[in-house]
Amino acid sequence: MSENRPPICDYEGSDYQEKFWEHGSREYEDRVEAIALKRLLPEEGTRLLEVGAGAGRNTSRYQGFQQIVLLDYSRTQIELAQKRLGVGDRYVYVVGDVYHLPFAPEVFDAATMIRTLHHLVEPQNALSQIRPALVPGSTFILEYANKRNIKAIARWLFRRQGWSPFDAKAIEFTELNFNFHPRVVYKWLKQAGFSPGRKLTVSHFRINLLKRLVPLRILVALDSMMQRTGDWAQLTPSVFQYASVEGSPGPVHEGPIWRCPECGSLELQKTPEGLDCKGCKHIWPMRNGIYDFKKPL
Repeated sequence: MSENRPPICDYEGSDYQEKFWEHGSREYEDRVEAIALKRLLPEEGTRLLEVGAGAGRNTSRYQGFQQIVLLDYSRTQIELAQKRLGVGDRYVYVVGDVYHLPFAPEVFDAATMIRTLHHLVEPQNALSQIRPALVPGSTFILEYANKRNIKAIARWLFRRQGWSPFDAKAIEFTELNFNFHPRVVYKWLKQAGFSPGRKLTVSHFRINLLKRLVPLRILVALDSMMQRTGDWAQLTPSVFQYASVEGSPGPVHEGPIWRCPECGSLELQKTPEGLDCKGCKHIWPMRNGIYDFKKPL
């Protein structure tokens, strides 16, 4: 896999969860994202895939689903999620690469990708990996960093930045952190086999001065009202895009959910060491309740 793998943003060993979310004055962003998810995601389902789950910040918001599979490239982030959520059949913890997903076809009826796309060098590649794992009629909720936001437009008009927010090309504002144009994200979803639908604009008031001066409940209430303008214009730093998989809704496939990310085989046998692929003979380890698809034994 390493020969074909693009550069990946790795939060292994970082204090991102604590520094950014728990002590970074991000309660406003967290609460308005929760509102957007509630509006777009079905109330219930069988199995949901959370791509870029991190430390499980959003996982408790998917309580209507019988099983939730958390996937992240960082093992330490997944360990934090496991510590937060506990062990058991309801949560499946997976360390893996979004460009080589380890999942069989049609084993999920919903998926989310929140605050993850902006780290991807090849976002269209990742989207094309997610689509086959979903059954017809599934829901996919994608959040992305919007290049065409009001702050970027103002900076461009006053000549404080060289790149145009109206240009379709992605902008890498720091290493492995990209902003994308809404029109391009829509095109990627279509090319991957999704049917894009409703859009919500989120974090209208992501300005530190406002967050200090205006009570949190007021900012959240105003943002909640303004999210519904997303189908008309996308001018916020964050956009939530609903997409579906065409076809009559059907049940997820029963049985094992795994596919070997190395050879594509669906014949993976569970052993004391992990998952033994009958196709390429790799063994993907499972340690302390976490499946690891980054490097075989």
